[in-house]
Amino acid sequence: MSFRPTASVKNLELRSKKLAQLRSHFAEAGFVEVETPLLSHDTVVDRHLHPVLVSIDGEDLWLQTSPEFAMKRLIASGMDAIYQITRAVRSGENGKLHNTEFTILEWYKVGQSYEAAREFLSSLAEAILGISPPEQVTYQDLFKQSIDLDPINDSESLFTRRASELGLHVPDAWETLDRDSKLDFLLADAIQPQQQSRAMVVYDYPASQAALAASNGETAERFELFINGLELANGYHELLDAQELRDRNRDTNKQRLADGNDRLPEESRLLDAMDSGLPDCSGVALGIDRLMMIAAGTESIHDVIAFPVDRA
Repeated sequence: MSFRPTASVKNLELRSKKLAQLRSHFAEAGFVEVETPLLSHDTVVDRHLHPVLVSIDGEDLWLQTSPEFAMKRLIASGMDAIYQITRAVRSGENGKLHNTEFTILEWYKVGQSYEAAREFLSSLAEAILGISPPEQVTYQDLFKQSIDLDPINDSESLFTRRASELGLHVPDAWETLDRDSKLDFLLADAIQPQQQSRAMVVYDYPASQAALAASNGETAERFELFINGLELANGYHELLDAQELRDRNRDTNKQRLADGNDRLPEESRLLDAMDSGLPDCSGVALGIDRLMMIAAGTESIHDVIAFPVDRA
């Protein structure tokens, strides 16, 4: 009946246990738990994320797609190692692996190197899921190993040929897609399905996919955790240059407009904080609901959350 949760009592109890384990893991590592607003005047500017704008008491505010901006403001204000388990909202995301409203774990640590941040993410996955240490593999090597393609140096015509050789059904607008969109397609449709029994941290994404990560020549200091082909977490050795972020926001909005999406506000209180001095740090965002899917051995997010959006 529609009043009942879609998750079993067993899975809801498992969820509670894993959340307690996560909090214990961060406390033992010296992190402070924080809370930041779900409603903000600011929003992340991302090509593929669609934040929800709401009006309350005559004021327009954004429901947060992640707590990233506010947590970085805390770091800029003097906090050293922080984490948060909170809700986030993204429009246009609903299905087997997505829910419009979801639970996110995010953490930041000042002075943590790119390598140490990846190792901490690996150790977290080991501790919470009881798995062997995830393999560390570069984005470039993953493509080479999986589909014999160099995502950094090969031509887009080779991307097209490889997609055909693999029997992939490319989007109708394939020829008009930019390089990164084609790489995203190949990763999702050709590479991730091959990783069904593999835990890995993929790092050194192309610089064009840096988002809010620091860039290093052709690559960005960005990394993601995949378990059994499912993306669970996205991390950065954080960008510190406020002007660079302004430039990226402007470029991202151009992409959004070209994609037929709305422009998002390019200025923010995060940029004010970065202007005042954001210390060297690393940060990671992890999808709790997907983590619970792995822990429960299920293939649908509806099996690990009580009331998905169609039953909320």
